[in-house]
Amino acid sequence: MPDTPHIVSDVMTLPVVAVGRDARFKEIVRAMDQWKVSAVPVVEGDGRVIGVVSEADLLPKEEFREGELPRSGQIRRLSDLAKAGAMTAEELMSTPAVTVHPDVTLAQAARIMAVKHLKRLPVVDDEDRLQGIVSRADLLKVFLRSDEDIEEEVRRTVVSYLFPALSHTIHVSVHDGVVTLRGRVQDTSLVWVAERLVRAVEGVVDVESRLSGEDTAPDRPQTAR
Repeated sequence: MPDTPHIVSDVMTLPVVAVGRDARFKEIVRAMDQWKVSAVPVVEGDGRVIGVVSEADLLPKEEFREGELPRSGQIRRLSDLAKAGAMTAEELMSTPAVTVHPDVTLAQAARIMAVKHLKRLPVVDDEDRLQGIVSRADLLKVFLRSDEDIEEEVRRTVVSYLFPALSHTIHVSVHDGVVTLRGRVQDTSLVWVAERLVRAVEGVVDVESRLSGEDTAPDRPQTAR
């Protein structure tokens, strides 16, 4: 079977810049500029995450700094207008913070980001204490795996597992993360299983199967499911 999927703790960023609930507006802006981040977790006590301040939370200060209200017919949340007058992290932060645990898989973290329309997630322990932060860029790190590493894992965890008697006759090649399988197998019902397992290997971009039954030519591509 494929190796255990990468989890958030494998790719999360450390150390993490965070601010307290009483951090002032300019202090937050300076922290973001110094650390080149677009959001900071807000913590209290022993590091428990209580919210997040992002660039979107700060922008109303500039947008409405002259007291200009939205144009007629323009819908705007009252919270945005309130944030224009906010001075501290507690007043600015979005809460409750959407967080993940270190053992969450990268696929699960990516799904949360997509559903919640977020660019990053604070990583917390079981008591909501800050452990790190994971961003969209962090989730893409698995695609930096070399083709050689991916090929080795596919051979070891998929081909040898599904086709132990024929593993030496099945050819595996990887180019830019695209895995191609070639060869003949006794049980063609396992072909789609092989495709699914290969696709689950971290760093795989796509799968092209040229596996076929022993009595058919192996060169015809099959669409990966």
